Amino acid sequence: MMKRVAMGISAVLLGVATAFAAGPREYQVTGPVLDVTNDIITVEKDKEKWEIARNKDTKVTGDLKKGSRVTIKYTMTAANVEVKDAGKGKSDAKKSDKAK
Repeated sequence: MMKRVAMGISAVLLGVATAFAAGPREYQVTGPVLDVTNDIITVEKDKEKWEIARNKDTKVTGDLKKGSRVTIKYTMTAANVEVKDAGKGKSDAKKSDKAK
């Protein structure tokens, strides 16, 4: 019985650790390269231009050049967050109405 409990706890802890280690969701875009610079790769997808930032740590496999068909995997990172309502939601408004 103790062995089952210990295995269950281990499985839960492993799942929690994996969830925290996973990081942000990964996305991808595929299409022909329209332009390449040291900082940006521009790809066309469905007649739209997608500019994906790159840096010295970006891993490139193959010859990356204009016209090449590529699949780029990326994550989204917030550059700036501006809070507009200071955390007041609908539930707060209902509470203040009842207090009157």
